[in-house]
Amino acid sequence: MSDKPLALDAYEQLAEGFAAKIDHKAHNAYYDRPAVISLLPSIAGKRILDAGCGPGAYTEWLVNNGAEVVGIDASPKMIEFANRRLKGRAQFVLADLGSRLDFLDSNSFDIVVSALTLDYVKDWSLVFAEFYRVLRAPGYFIFSAGHPADEYFDHHSNGNYFEIEQVSYNFGGFGPTVTVPYYRRPLGAMVNPLIEAGFVLDKILEPQPVPEFREHDPKDYEKLTRRPGFICFRARKD
Repeated sequence: MSDKPLALDAYEQLAEGFAAKIDHKAHNAYYDRPAVISLLPSIAGKRILDAGCGPGAYTEWLVNNGAEVVGIDASPKMIEFANRRLKGRAQFVLADLGSRLDFLDSNSFDIVVSALTLDYVKDWSLVFAEFYRVLRAPGYFIFSAGHPADEYFDHHSNGNYFEIEQVSYNFGGFGPTVTVPYYRRPLGAMVNPLIEAGFVLDKILEPQPVPEFREHDPKDYEKLTRRPGFICFRARKD
């Protein structure tokens, strides 16, 4: 069992504001979400694990489009907001992605989705092995994370690009500013654990914001049309 999840305290503080604003917060609603959704295969009738479900925005979209969803998150408050949002239409479980997911059966999901969550997990080898285990074959794993170029060259250039480093960011977009710790890592440390777990890398997407982003955050819209902020991956279990 791992120690307390790295960003748990921060997200317990952020949870209420996060749940209130997630549907229209530019980086989530008009940048990450359209990109991740674009990588999904057909989901109707599929069983999906929403790994790092937060207040349930992705879970709701998946359920509304015909999927059966289990959401997991390390934050009790996020699970509470997700249950309020879905009103019994999905199952939510309090769980740490830094630990083994023994409560989930092997070969029990068609798709795993993890949006902007894995940056809070140090050991991707363990969590990717667990995702591979719970997926049926054929199955898909789609996830998004901070882009390694943006994380190092724009935010943390005093570190070492080639290392996995614990850093932090001041989140002010969901209410009072909260310092959130996370891990930045090089591209190789993102891709190699996928391959080592047995996945076939299917697609890498360096997204650009959709036009609605400009209405909510014109400054970052211009920036993100010229340089990456997030990176998305689709991998297969054949």
